[in-house]
Amino acid sequence: MIKIIRNFIKRIFHQIFQGKKHIRLGLYGPPNAGKTTLANRISLDWLGEEVGKVSKVPHETREIMVKEKIIIESKEGKKISFNLVDTPGIATKIDYEDFLKFKMNKKDAKKRAKEATKGVIEAIKWLDNMDAVIVVLDSTLNPYSQVNLTIIGNLAAREIPVLVVANKIDLKKSKIKKVENAFPQYDVVGVSAEKGHNIEEFYESLFRVVK
Repeated sequence: MIKIIRNFIKRIFHQIFQGKKHIRLGLYGPPNAGKTTLANRISLDWLGEEVGKVSKVPHETREIMVKEKIIIESKEGKKISFNLVDTPGIATKIDYEDFLKFKMNKKDAKKRAKEATKGVIEAIKWLDNMDAVIVVLDSTLNPYSQVNLTIIGNLAAREIPVLVVANKIDLKKSKIKKVENAFPQYDVVGVSAEKGHNIEEFYESLFRVVK
């Protein structure tokens, strides 16, 4: 009798947690690719709240931002539970003079450059804590940049599951095929994080990567 009860309890728990897993899901990519815009889209869709502020000025996100306990569901009823980690844009060089172009004064520009540099270091450190990573790229730009190759190289070395998001497909210069050709070893999905285009396909792609 006790054995029957135990087996019954096991079946109930199995049904409750079947297809569920809790992971750390990181958003990585170069500055202004749309990481925080995508993070906001995901968080709004499943939690009803945003993660952070977005701006046309590079390195708006300069520190790690985490949104906890997001649960998404596939069309088949499968679920993934994760902490979404939005990271600062990865750059090989950050010059304060680049911010002066956006009518920022010299003092603020130097401060932003310093914070952005620190953010890049933190983002790379956090790679060791990731169970899976979404690499967000601007599909209107050349995917074969030093920054993109550095990001992909670091992820490949750590054998972290990756989904590449070719963002900004709403723009005329968008070329998803170039992104696919650049990184054929990974699933690539085109979206417009800002407009919400193809977001459902993005969620389904995430289930194929996070197994």
